[in-house]
Amino acid sequence: MTPDRASAEERRLRSLVARHDRWRGREVFNLLASENAVSRTARRYLSSDLAGRYTLPVALPGQGETVDNGYTGTRYTDAIETLANGAAARLFHGRYATTRPLSGHIAALAALVPLVPRGGRIVAIPPEHGGYDGYAPGYLPAMLGYTVRPLPASGPGYTVRAEEAAATIAVERPDAVVLGQSFVLFPYPLRAIADAAHEVGALVLYDASHVFGLIAGGEFQDPLREGADVVYGSTHKSLPGPQGGLLVTDREDLFRQIDGSLLWRVLDNAHWHRIAALGQTLLELERVGPDYARTVVANSRALGAALAEDGVPLRAGPAGYSASHQLLIDGEAMHARYGLRPGPLARRLERERLLIDLVGRIGTAEVSRLGLTPKEMPRLASLLVRGGLRGERVGPEVRRWRSEYRGLRFA
Repeated sequence: MTPDRASAEERRLRSLVARHDRWRGREVFNLLASENAVSRTARRYLSSDLAGRYTLPVALPGQGETVDNGYTGTRYTDAIETLANGAAARLFHGRYATTRPLSGHIAALAALVPLVPRGGRIVAIPPEHGGYDGYAPGYLPAMLGYTVRPLPASGPGYTVRAEEAAATIAVERPDAVVLGQSFVLFPYPLRAIADAAHEVGALVLYDASHVFGLIAGGEFQDPLREGADVVYGSTHKSLPGPQGGLLVTDREDLFRQIDGSLLWRVLDNAHWHRIAALGQTLLELERVGPDYARTVVANSRALGAALAEDGVPLRAGPAGYSASHQLLIDGEAMHARYGLRPGPLARRLERERLLIDLVGRIGTAEVSRLGLTPKEMPRLASLLVRGGLRGERVGPEVRRWRSEYRGLRFA
């Protein structure tokens, strides 16, 4: 590539990033359940000198043991990691935490690889019941040599029932019960599940990827205090941090296995700018987490009620639509009523500056961070209905309204 061409590509890249920041940061309402807004301070840490730094554990010749870092100059990265781990442990009521996993999926590996032996058996909620695809037979279980059996979730809210779960665990006698859903509206009957699992010697691994931010605010459930052995997940959904993962447990024996298996098996580097930004997010939630989590759930319920009143078929209406940051469109009912599937609906809304995903989830975490409250939900519902179901051009109206929210609450 010639210097002139390289310079042109740099200008194009600079333009694309600037346009993205303007579009996503000032001109749309993001209702994606898997995303959130990172605070200004956390974003500053992401672009700090930490972004290019690295550590490498090595065994020093003649000393017979592995030291923490084979590189010098890590005094501050070590302290940053200790601070972030401590904040995670406090927030999620554990004694041991690691912020090293690079994603929620990597955090799942960090728990499964050392704790469930190859050839072991797990039970997990299947994708057709709202479960995470990664736990389906052809994915993580196939990679790790596991047999996976379904843990049933039923009803319009993909709810796990205590009696069904206990019966499944008693029959299957797994090494681990994995609780994790991509479509998650309501808490699990965790005490009953943990009692049944521990009765057969199984661990309870709680994938909190979607609900970590709500758990941090005390609004969803308290997994470790309710019987889970390990809690892990991603840090950028209801938890408003950077892309990444974390893992927390109250058990020293499990943490020693997890921590010992991370390096050279699941990962080798941890991205210290991300850990600093995550630490900042966790410290923010220690101050404002309860108010944030209450607002998110209240917005979900208010938006659900407003959408249903405007004719949008949603799952779990009789149960209040949601106790999380998600609402779920009933795709079959919407197609029968309007001839429209969630995917085309999402593309139509995207053109009007309203972002939902193509599988019918509507999330309230980021708009809560912007400052929207339940009293604004009928207006937001009206825009979704007009722009999505009726095909009206509401984009200019959305952009004007979005321009009123320039900062972030709960940060």
